[in-house]
Amino acid sequence: MITPATRSTDVKDAVDLIRSRVPEMPTLGLILGSGLSDLAEMVDDPVILETASLPGYPASTVEGHKGRLVFGRLGSIQVVFVQGRLHVYEGHSVKSATFPVRVLGGLGVNRLIVTNAAGGIRPEFSPGTLMWITDHINMAFRHPHSRKASADGRSTSAAHHPWDEAWTTAAKAVADRLGIVTQEGCYLWTLGPSYETRAEIRMFAGFGADAVGMSTVPEVLEANELGMRVLGLSTITNHAAGLGHESLNHEEVLEVGRQVRGNLERLILALVDDLA
Repeated sequence: MITPATRSTDVKDAVDLIRSRVPEMPTLGLILGSGLSDLAEMVDDPVILETASLPGYPASTVEGHKGRLVFGRLGSIQVVFVQGRLHVYEGHSVKSATFPVRVLGGLGVNRLIVTNAAGGIRPEFSPGTLMWITDHINMAFRHPHSRKASADGRSTSAAHHPWDEAWTTAAKAVADRLGIVTQEGCYLWTLGPSYETRAEIRMFAGFGADAVGMSTVPEVLEANELGMRVLGLSTITNHAAGLGHESLNHEEVLEVGRQVRGNLERLILALVDDLA
């Protein structure tokens, strides 16, 4: 079912309701990708809100995305985990799919960590590889905001490089300190829901993409509009089409997410400690 663009009043209503139920507001948000939902169990003193109870909050329909906001404390920092990413291929508009980010912004979140499950395009990226996102390619050619031109004709919407380079460098140093091997690369967003063909993967590789997925970019563009600092981490859950012998299916994506959970928990806890 196609959802309409969400209204600013819906965001305000959702924020007001959350403030009435959650004692302390977060400054760090984390959006959890496929198979990574259980990372939210790390928080101390959790307050869990079902997103279905929030005014205007679109429903998530994909397996592995629960539809909850989990508030709590990691170390000395108040955080919120988004369990239930919204995808455009579910029938949501780009504006609706980024509703959670606007809610986080309304709560005072100024830093955002986005995680996802992605197909590895670079041949050496085997399942289980963790890749810091240093850039992206928007192959859906969509943006949560219509672009407005200034008097001289230049776009006034969104910075040209929304991924925080300094934070990414610091995060990679944290991973190195923990002995967790990570890579860096460019993430390419497609609308989905079908996996890519072999010809498409060859084309994406020629464009300079290292991984491909069906999410994340709209959220980062929205976060950038709101002035958030953004850190991105992809879990490579499969070889992209034509690069491996395995078939592509969602259950394998979820399974690899479960396998890397230990390293991701250690890494996120250390990243939060580094911020504190």
